[in-house]
Amino acid sequence: MPHTRTPAVAGWFDGEGDGFRLLGTRCSACASVHFPREDLHCRNPHCTGGPLEEVPLSRSGRIWSYTDSRYRPPSPYVSNPELPWEPYALIAVELEAERIVVLGQTAPGITVADLTVGMEVEVVPGVLDEDAETAWTTWHWRPTGVTV
Repeated sequence: MPHTRTPAVAGWFDGEGDGFRLLGTRCSACASVHFPREDLHCRNPHCTGGPLEEVPLSRSGRIWSYTDSRYRPPSPYVSNPELPWEPYALIAVELEAERIVVLGQTAPGITVADLTVGMEVEVVPGVLDEDAETAWTTWHWRPTGVTV
């Protein structure tokens, strides 16, 4: 039986394959771009405010910083305590066009040993968690040109 694919956070990303994009908002008054998306007001403290529009963000950027997670986070993080903990790498990526930094996990199989500051990465669809019925989807960062 196929999994129902459900976004872990609705409205933060859309699409599949090469059409996959993170979704942000751009302020019509000051052109500031926000991620995660903002629906109420511009976060720029110097802006007088204006309508916000949804915008797809750059698919690629460069690693600004990275680290790894070697321990199971405490509650309220949800993970199955019956399964062994699998470390994963976290990357802070400066998006190419927007020049904002977005945090996310690496694609499965990519570790901190594979990463360097300044390396080009691209956003790809990923799975945060799944059970027998549902796959909760998210985004991952993958070094450009690497298939996993």
